[in-house]
Amino acid sequence: MVAGLILVPLAYAVLGGFRDNGQIGNSPLGLPDPWVPTNYTEVLASGSFWRQLGNSALIATITTLVTVSFASLAAFAFSRLHFPGRDALFTLFALGLLFPAAVAILPLYILVRGLGLLDNPLGVALPQAAFQLPLTIIILRPFFRAIPLELEDAALIDGCGPLGFFWRVLLPLARPALATVAVLAVVTSWNAFLLPLVVMSNADQWTLPLGVTNFTTQYTSDTARILAFTVLAMIPALGFYVVAERQLVGGLTAGAVKG
Repeated sequence: MVAGLILVPLAYAVLGGFRDNGQIGNSPLGLPDPWVPTNYTEVLASGSFWRQLGNSALIATITTLVTVSFASLAAFAFSRLHFPGRDALFTLFALGLLFPAAVAILPLYILVRGLGLLDNPLGVALPQAAFQLPLTIIILRPFFRAIPLELEDAALIDGCGPLGFFWRVLLPLARPALATVAVLAVVTSWNAFLLPLVVMSNADQWTLPLGVTNFTTQYTSDTARILAFTVLAMIPALGFYVVAERQLVGGLTAGAVKG
C-alpha cells in the first residue's frame, strides 16, 4: 500500500509527460494516445535544465565532501578519544537535530552575505553541510566505537598514531557507514529548496528545485511540459539512490547491530 502511494503519482507524472494538455484535460487518468515525447526532448534541449543540473550536482558534491570529512573526524574523536567534556559536546551536537534550518534562515542569510557568498555554491553547500553534521556524526559514531580496541593497540605498536589509525584502519572498515551518510547527504542536498532560494538570486546559479518552481510559474497552463520537467529533475536523485540503495540499507542495518 505504501509503495502504491509512492509509485502511482510517480507513474502519473511520467506518463503525463508523454501526453499533451488536451489528453490530460479530457482524460486525466488515461494513457498517452498518441505518445508525445516532445515534452521531454524540449526540456532536454534547453540549456537552463543542464545548467541547473550542474549547479545541483556541484552543490551536492561539495556538501557531501565537507559533511563526511568533518563528521568522520568528529565521530572519531567522540568514539575513540578521551577528553574532558566529550559526552557533553556530543550531546550538544545531537541537539542540532532539533534545530531546523528554516528557523535560522535569516541569520544564515546575514552570515552568508557578510562572507560574500551570495550567488555562490559555497553559500549553499557550507550551511547545508553544517546542518547535516549532527545526523552524520550520530550515524558514524557507533561504527567507530565497534572497531575492536585490539586493532588500535596493534596499530600503535606498529608505530601508527591516532590519525594514522583513523586514516589507514578505521575509514576502510567503516566504508558501509561512510556510504550511508554520503547517500543521505547527496539526497538531502539535491532536494534542498529554501536555502538555495534565499542565497541564489541569479538565475544562472539556480538548482533544479528552484528551476522546477520557476518552470511551473512560467508554463502554468502547460501541465504536460511541467510534468516532464519535474520527472527529469527527479531522475538524477532517484538514480543515485537506486544505485546506492544496497549500501544505504546495509549501512543502517550494520549500525543498528553494532550499536
